[in-house]
Amino acid sequence: MTTTAPRTTAAPVGPLDLFAADSLLDEDERDIAATVRAFVDKRLKPEVGDWFEAGTLPREIAREFGGMGLMGMHLEGYGCAGTNAVSYGLACMELEAGDSGFRSFVSVQGSLSMFSIHRYGSEEQKQEWLPRLATGEAIGCFGLTEADFGSNPSGMRTRARRDGDDWILSGSKMWITNGTLADVATVWARTDEGFRGFVVPTDAPGFAAHAIGKKLSLRASVTAELVFDDIRLPSSAMLPGATSLGAPLSCLNEARFGIVFGALGAARDSLETAIAYANSREVFDRPLASFQLTQQKLADMTLELGKGFLLAVHLGRIKDRGEITPDQVSLGKLNNVREAIAIARECRTILGGSGITLEYSPLRHANNLESVLTYEGTSEMHMLSIGKALTGQQAFR
Repeated sequence: MTTTAPRTTAAPVGPLDLFAADSLLDEDERDIAATVRAFVDKRLKPEVGDWFEAGTLPREIAREFGGMGLMGMHLEGYGCAGTNAVSYGLACMELEAGDSGFRSFVSVQGSLSMFSIHRYGSEEQKQEWLPRLATGEAIGCFGLTEADFGSNPSGMRTRARRDGDDWILSGSKMWITNGTLADVATVWARTDEGFRGFVVPTDAPGFAAHAIGKKLSLRASVTAELVFDDIRLPSSAMLPGATSLGAPLSCLNEARFGIVFGALGAARDSLETAIAYANSREVFDRPLASFQLTQQKLADMTLELGKGFLLAVHLGRIKDRGEITPDQVSLGKLNNVREAIAIARECRTILGGSGITLEYSPLRHANNLESVLTYEGTSEMHMLSIGKALTGQQAFR
């Protein structure tokens, strides 16, 4: 007589547990990640579907982020936490597991607005703005991109001209995260002396911010056009340390590093959602998770998520040694965003029709990642940057 062995079910593990991901982190890094994840799970995830549908993000979130020490957390002094790069990356990953809009808010505040002042500003500018930006009392934005000049910022039309001891700023910027919420904008302009940055209070006469609506992506985030109608600024508004286009590009490199980790958060949340759904959904009297095609999808996505995490931590350790290059950040952003959006889309297929609703996160993450794929360097530009590093030949001019 033959018997059929009963099918056994092993206790499931998390996708990154297969890579022993926590073993790559020290205790402080694990604690920071756990703290941010708990905040996202308790405070943000229950609300994000409504915020995404309404196309908004409440201003008070800034103070909550500030209270957790997330604003400019990788900067030193002025009320900033001064964490290492890996800890900052892990926080970005946990925030983006909630929504790309959350990571975008913190990234623009800390790695663009605050970093530009911290790295290139005068002591007076730092004292005036950084402590308030660190707590979330004030909100910052970063004006570099223009409607016709994204990948080629050197073509910008925004200008600043001297008028006695003052500057007169005119022009516009497009796709500016936090634009209508901001109290201060770092604005980059062409001058007779080259490209310069200016710290511009948003209540300055001639400053206007117009929200961009009807978005299909990053809806739980505020995006705006900024308009500068001959704003008169004192000479002290100019960032004294920013003397070329390399200054804003270095700020973008800071923000891109956060994306290297952040995109993985969207991918991980999508994958965890798909696994839970597949285990609970019955198809042909069996859990969807028990089918070979479903397991193949989950296994393939786990491989890409884990490889992306290993790359992110490796780049973080290089950054903490002060040795990272822009080309290496391009490697991380190109790979991790590209794989994250593929994971989110594949996870949606596992959810079937249920996956098109805001009850589940993968399609929301996929929509958001369409923006992440584009901003702070398109995939095409990062590929060309890597190609230039490999060949010594510049292909985009």
